[in-house]
Amino acid sequence: MVEKQDNFKKYKLLRAEYPYFVFEKYSYSTTDNALNIEYLFNLSDKYFFKPKLTFPKRKFYKTEIIPDAVLQNLVFNLGMIELISYWKAACSPEIIIKPHSLTNKQIEWWKKLYFNGLGEFFYLNNIKPDINSFVKIKSTSDDKLSAFKVQTNNDIIVPIGGGKDSVVTIETLKSTHKNITPLILNLNESRERTIKTAGFSIDNSIVINRTIDPKLIELNEKGFLNGHTPFSAVLAFTSVIAAVISGKRNIALSNESSANEATVGDTNINHQYSKSLEFEKDFREYLSKYISEDINYFSFLRPLNELQIAKLFSKYSQHFSGFRSCNVGSKTNEWCGNCPKCLFTFIILSPFIERNKLIKIFNKDLFDDENLIDIFEQLTGNTKEKPFECIGTIDEVNVAVRAFIESSDKENLPKLLQHYKTQMMHKKQTFPGKEKLISNFENENFLTEEFMVLLQT
Repeated sequence: MVEKQDNFKKYKLLRAEYPYFVFEKYSYSTTDNALNIEYLFNLSDKYFFKPKLTFPKRKFYKTEIIPDAVLQNLVFNLGMIELISYWKAACSPEIIIKPHSLTNKQIEWWKKLYFNGLGEFFYLNNIKPDINSFVKIKSTSDDKLSAFKVQTNNDIIVPIGGGKDSVVTIETLKSTHKNITPLILNLNESRERTIKTAGFSIDNSIVINRTIDPKLIELNEKGFLNGHTPFSAVLAFTSVIAAVISGKRNIALSNESSANEATVGDTNINHQYSKSLEFEKDFREYLSKYISEDINYFSFLRPLNELQIAKLFSKYSQHFSGFRSCNVGSKTNEWCGNCPKCLFTFIILSPFIERNKLIKIFNKDLFDDENLIDIFEQLTGNTKEKPFECIGTIDEVNVAVRAFIESSDKENLPKLLQHYKTQMMHKKQTFPGKEKLISNFENENFLTEEFMVLLQT
């Protein structure tokens, strides 16, 4: 609590010392079917940031014939979400947008995304802002951008994160016989393995390199504010650029219905806000009105929950050794075996993949590790907060745990499940049955009938 109080004091001091943050300008170049983007952000004329994104050349890009007005729109809007990673270092009371003008409706839209997308950041830093006053956004330019028309085919772009969800999406969509193009934002081993195992190559995939300005890391080390930002919103705007320059209409995300559950009980604070249905709906409306109505951004797995996705994933054993969801072990290409993401993934797969195979995937039996008791309590809902990770709902975790216990030798349960059986099985909590969750299909989604039928069958 002392650290949280100190962070709140730091927040007030930083806002006073750095009263404004400026989106100064952007630049881009299109050469040899590649796209290079650079931004300039300014923190109260004291620190300057130059983040970069590159789209290495692909034979299916049309960068050289895309009108400047279209590229300006795309690059500017991506900059509007990129800036939040740098603004949060001091949470300046004012953001000044210089390159183009924004309508009042657009400003409201961006404030909502910043506020909800930084919900975890504010909470963990003991900052309690309100959406109306946490920041003022103003644009100083008269240069208005307009939505544009773009010619597209019916191809599908599938962003790949390296975990089980995008495996299910790309393997399922392969059966449509449509042209599928994987998209990777910052290539790593697990993402590359996923696309190769699914039968694709790097040369025929969209690869985007996103570089954080080292100055931001320096500020974090000096004690400026740090924390989670809505990465999936960055992915959303980046994937739209990829769709336009490649002439592909559909962007099929792998965000499930479980992403809608709050991370902190009785609040709207959600680690996965930019994966939620609310953001998806807002983004589709913004995309159609201010960018282009010719791009179809949707989550293919939105009707499903994590338990259903785990069951579908269990059919693709060729991906068992290659997929990774652990953020801690991402740099070393392994499951760390000690974090909430590892334990959740182990739990949700446990009703569908044999225990010895799970142990082989994770290189340990996570159910038998007493050091994971506290994380286990969070995942099963015995604390105020769920872990701040991309994980399933409390119901889904409990149903998976109970299903595994029911199918196991009750006298020889591993340590976490012994704890669950003695401490929690007797509680009068009502959880949905496994079969109810497995057969559920959320109707609130943005799938076309074609994709809906494919997923249902």
